[in-house]
Parts: sequence; structure tokens; C-alpha cells
Amino acid sequence: MLAESSFSGGPAYLNPSLPVEERVADLIARMTFEEKLSLTKAPQPAIPRLGMAEYNFRNEALHGAPYGTCFPQSIGIGATWNPDITLKIGTVIADEARARYHAVLEANGGTGKHDGITFFAPNINIVRDPRWGRSEETYGEDPYLTSKIGVAYIQGLQGNHPKYLKNIATPKHYAVFSGPVNAVGRYTVASESDIRMTYLPAFRASIMDGNAFMIMCSYNRINGEIACSHSHFLSDILRGEWGFKGFVVTDCCNSPSDASAGCDMHCCYAYTTSYSESVIDNALKNILTARFKLGMFDPPEMVPYASIPTSIRDCSEHRQLARTAGQESIVLLKNANNLLPLSKNLRSIAVIGPNANEYVLMRGNYYWAPGPRAYSPYEGIQSKLPLATVTYVQGCTRTGTSTTGFAEAIALAESSDAAIVVLGLHPTDIEGEGVDRNDIILPGVQEDLLKAIYATGTPTVLVLVNGAAVAVNWADSAVPAIVEAWYTGEEGGNAIADVLFGDYNPGGKLPVTFYKSINQLPDYEDYDMTKGRTYRYFADQPLYPFGYGLSYSTFEYSNLQVLAGALPTTDTVSISVDVQNTGLIAGDEVVQLYISDSEASATVPIKELKGFKRITLMPGEKKTVVFDVTPYQLSFIDTRNKRIVEPGLFEVSVGGCQPGPKQSSNVLAGSFLLTGEVFEVGL
Repeated sequence: MLAESSFSGGPAYLNPSLPVEERVADLIARMTFEEKLSLTKAPQPAIPRLGMAEYNFRNEALHGAPYGTCFPQSIGIGATWNPDITLKIGTVIADEARARYHAVLEANGGTGKHDGITFFAPNINIVRDPRWGRSEETYGEDPYLTSKIGVAYIQGLQGNHPKYLKNIATPKHYAVFSGPVNAVGRYTVASESDIRMTYLPAFRASIMDGNAFMIMCSYNRINGEIACSHSHFLSDILRGEWGFKGFVVTDCCNSPSDASAGCDMHCCYAYTTSYSESVIDNALKNILTARFKLGMFDPPEMVPYASIPTSIRDCSEHRQLARTAGQESIVLLKNANNLLPLSKNLRSIAVIGPNANEYVLMRGNYYWAPGPRAYSPYEGIQSKLPLATVTYVQGCTRTGTSTTGFAEAIALAESSDAAIVVLGLHPTDIEGEGVDRNDIILPGVQEDLLKAIYATGTPTVLVLVNGAAVAVNWADSAVPAIVEAWYTGEEGGNAIADVLFGDYNPGGKLPVTFYKSINQLPDYEDYDMTKGRTYRYFADQPLYPFGYGLSYSTFEYSNLQVLAGALPTTDTVSISVDVQNTGLIAGDEVVQLYISDSEASATVPIKELKGFKRITLMPGEKKTVVFDVTPYQLSFIDTRNKRIVEPGLFEVSVGGCQPGPKQSSNVLAGSFLLTGEVFEVGL
């Protein structure tokens, strides 16, 4: 924001009626080379003679803005399979951030780190391996699901005003990035097919559909070349193929970068006079366009977002959205003999485990405290059953080997009507940025604690609080009810209690595969998807498949309608199905469409998600869901590195999950035939 933001015949860059391009050019022309260089890093200094206030582009809003409402961690947002609620989450975060930005600006005359309205989010990398510590920050392992959730989040953050951006989203980390932990300068080797079919689709969608105005390049080297100096990715693909008009920023702070290759801003350090002034001018054009689009050079009364009051931050409406999002994120993994929902008439509940009573866990990582009050599972259960005796015992630590707390936990379970055991990981100590896992089992003696509680004979429910997949094979074989809760946000404890005691019917689905062990995984550093990475190439049986999740209701699929004849390769294929709630209570179902290219001339996924829709059905209600599948969705990268659609047979499955041994509903199968010439659709 300018120190003086009204226009009265002054310089062109202060005239709100002029095109942004003209205003940016005028401002750059008035700067010295040293001033220009100072603006090529994220913490931009003030330039008083031009009326420019200090501004720091570095802020985070992965699942909540600093000091604002904390929503479920991103992996939980992915588990909602719901772009509509994701859009609402992004909108709330954007409003709260705008309110705080203008309050800080008015008070201080400038803004620092974590005060601004440019966010290094969302993380739309693909979880190719559950050992990656940053899995929790993503929307999962599937390019299509990640694209749809990511675009909705970006649109929520940036708003829909024809002139002004509410905030700026920064999809990251571009590109081919998903660990290991020591990623700076690390070589990632990937085929053109994997790059185009797995690692780039979400970024393509974020630019072409979401219109993100910033993008963050990654630390790593892609096939030998530094990502933030990779002109093929930064210029040829990003700007040439996708038409990107915004600017590129590095990750913080050790990323080597090259302004000449298309990296406009370094997160921490300004570029130097080693670059020509024309190269810096081009970078500044992109950077300053962002500030103009945010309204920083216009009178506040012209900017529609400048008057959002700070009172909206974590208001009751926003907390309710956080609770609803938490509810929608929860995945019911097992419910033998309908143990869940538990009765609210229970007299005594044992709440046991290292993740049961630590509210900070609910926030996940990349949420900047201090923040609003959060609720642990234990607190949520206490609140749900005010007349019952709800008692908490830790039982063991998350990673330690001591069993000295078992006796107290066993005694509590034996004297209770039900035992809720809350186990899992930690968002910064066991997983997170800089913390990968060597194994995917529950750490420490957590499983031993669970076995001891189960052995008491008290009805036992396992609640998992974690960000990445965990192998709970014994629990799946023995414990009657298992709930995956993720890091569920500030209202997480209440949302978990809502599900456990029947005030909400779970409808979340897994956005990642839960493997049985690391023996089912390739080498961690191998980026070759065709070696069994994710459900798309995994031929073995997982513990829980991608897309899986149960409900307290039941759903029946019927009347699958797939193209009866044949279509040319240039046409869109329409597929429809009827879904009915055959249970006794209302519930959400995520209708999922998978397609397999049976006759492809190159290596393609075994099956791929090509459509999904989360719907709410009352008991007995039936809805028809229609999917339109475009030629681009049916395309693949051939041996010439061209994206094509081939004629041939395509197999279809539609249901509440993938086809396979673990199914949450019936899955219908069909097929269609494409005929004619090979169709090159463009990359």
C-alpha cells in the first residue's frame, strides 16, 4: 500500500483508471537499478520517495492464515473429496488474512513476514511415497483429485473480482518434488511420461483453471537441472504452454535460482548487478503486477476487500465451517457389527493414547501459532457426553519403548463401558517438513498399547491422528472400529466426537493408499511411477485402497449408462449412474469414476480417477450423477513424448470406491470404444 494512495494528477502509476501494464511500466521507469534489485526478494523494503510501503511476500496459509481459523490439515481437506467446501475454506482464509493485513498496515505503515496477502500455498505435490514427511501438506496421491481440490482452494484465496485479487495463491513446489527430506539440489530423475501424467497435471490446472498468480519453484534438480533455473519448466511450459502471467518465487531460503531462466523473485535474497537491467525489469514487471492487482497502489475505498473487519477472524461462523470440514474429512475404515456410532447413554468412557489429549496436534504443521483455541479428541468427547464419566490416560508416549503406563490404561479400560484409543503420528516431530519416516508402522509401543486395551474385552475404537498413511494391519484384523481423523483442525476434537457418537455420518474417502508395509514400496528415492507407485500403478493388495471409506448408511449403484456404440477419439464421453441411499440415515457418498485404457500402445496407469462427486442423500433418496470425460482426460504420453488419444477399448468402473476386495459399496463396470485416427490433443 502506498503511503499516499490518492490520485490527483500525479504520476501514471498512481492513476487507477489506467491499465495495470501501463502503471507498472511507469513505476519501473522511475526506479534506480539498486531500487529494482531490492524488490527481487520476498521481504521488499520501503521506497519512501515513491510512496511504496515495506511489504513481505512471504506468508503461509496452507490450511489457515496466521492468527485465523485453523482448518483441517491439507491431507484432510483432500479426504473430503469436496471442492465446494474447499472453496469456502479458501474464501474464509482469504477474508481473515485481508482483515489482518489492513489492520497491520494501518497500525505500522507496512507489513512484515506473515502479515501479507500473498500465500505460499497450496502444496499440490503428489504423494508418491507415504514415507515423505510432507505428505500431510498435500491433497494426496492422485493428480485429478489434487487438481480439483487445489483449483478450488486457489479460487477461494484469490476471489472473483474482475479487477482486484483478494489474496494471491502460490501453488508449490514446481516441480517433480516429493522428498526425500534433504531436497536442496537433490537429483530427481523422471520420464517425460511421469512428468506430464503425474507430476505436472495439478500445476497445469492451477494455472489454466485456477489462474494462480504466483508459483513456487522447488529445491531439487529435475533430470540434472536446478528447478528454479530450469528454463524449460519456467518459460517453455509455464508461460509458453500454460499462458502463466504471474511471477515465480523460489522456496526459502537455500534455493539456487536464475532470473534469466524465468525465476522472478528469490524468497530471501535480492538479485545482484550480475544481471542486466532488462532481465530485472522483466522480473519486476511480473512482481509489481501482483501488487497492483492486490490494490496496493489504489485508494482503499476502491479496493472491495480493504474494509473487511478484523472481527471476522475465527468468528462463530468460521469455527462452524472448520467443524464441518473436520467432519467431512474423517474416514471410517472399519466398523464391524456396527459398533459405531457409540451410544450417548454410555456411563463411562476411557480415552487412551498419546494423541488423545494434545490439542496442538489438531493444527497439523504449517499453521502459525498463536492461534484460536483448538480441541483435542478427549475434550471433544467430554463435551459430547457431559453426564458420563470420561477419563483420559496417556498409556504410552508416541515414540518411546516404556510400557509403565499400560497398567493404568488397562485398569481404566476394564472399568469403562467403551475404550477409545487415539494413536498416530506427530505433525512436526515424526513427520513434516524435514522429517521423513523410515517405516510406516505406528511408532514406539503404540500398537502394543492397543493390543493390551483390546485384550480387556471392553469394546474398543481406534482413532488415528496423523498426516500420512500408517500400516495398522493388526488393528484391521482385530479391532472392531477404526477411524482415520487426520490433523482435524481447531474443531477437530469436536468433529471426531460428532462422528463417534452419531451426530455426523462419516463420508470422507482416503486420498492416499494405505499400504500393508514398506515391502510393498519401491526405493524411496525412485521417482519412476511405473514401479508400483500409488494406486494408479500398484498391482498388489493394499491395507486400504485409495478412495476407500465407509458410512453409517449404505449406498446402491444402478443404471450405469456408458456409450452404447463408438465415438471418435475427438469426442467427449458421457457416463451416468444412479446412486441410492439404502440405509436408515442421511449420508454423504463420494461417487467415483475410474477408467482403464485397455489397449494403449505405451505404459499407462492400471486405472485412473477421471471424475468424482460428493453428494448427500436422505434415506431412500436416489440421484443421477453424470460425468463428461474429455479427450484430454483419455490421453497419455506416447513413446514420442506426444499427448495422444488412441482408438480402442476403455474400461469403466463407477462406485463409492475402487473395484477390489475392500469395497464400501457395489461397483459397476462397463466399457466404451473409441474409433478413428490417433488424436494429438496437445500437452
